[in-house]
Amino acid sequence: MLKLRFSPAILPIALLAALLAGCAGDDKKALNIAPQAIPADAPKVVAEALQLQGRPYVYGGASPTQGFDCSGLVYYVYNRQGLRLPRDTFSLATQLPAVHPEQRRPGDLLFFNTDKPYSHVGIYVGDDRFVHAPSSRTGRVMVSDLNQPYWRERFIGVRRPPSQPALSMNEACFGG
Repeated sequence: MLKLRFSPAILPIALLAALLAGCAGDDKKALNIAPQAIPADAPKVVAEALQLQGRPYVYGGASPTQGFDCSGLVYYVYNRQGLRLPRDTFSLATQLPAVHPEQRRPGDLLFFNTDKPYSHVGIYVGDDRFVHAPSSRTGRVMVSDLNQPYWRERFIGVRRPPSQPALSMNEACFGG
């Protein structure tokens, strides 16, 4: 009989592997939305996020060249529109105003409990779909359906980022 021995040196490697597993768990079916299928009236954040489909998932990533994790994707897309949002999912969920799920609209943020409350975030694109960077297992930014059992069971709320960038005191008093 083969005896397996546990080495304390393996613990840090196991923790690192768990950390790199990403925001969400299992691989989910992706819905590819071609750039030409992006509605002309889609909010700029939605169009920008959909253009990033296929970019690599990278834990801690927040740029197209580096790759994205879930909150890095949100941070990057909104920053490109002049809105500075918090960088992590928990801060996004606690600092942005809540919206009733039936009143969600494209550009709102959808939050999920994949291993703890507010552990995953995506950008709602309409028709029960959202764009997100789910995990190292999926390996890329993708569009998913909120009606898939995995996402439906883990969905916990909607938050709405401001529609306009906040003015700094310098811009308000001195015109920018």
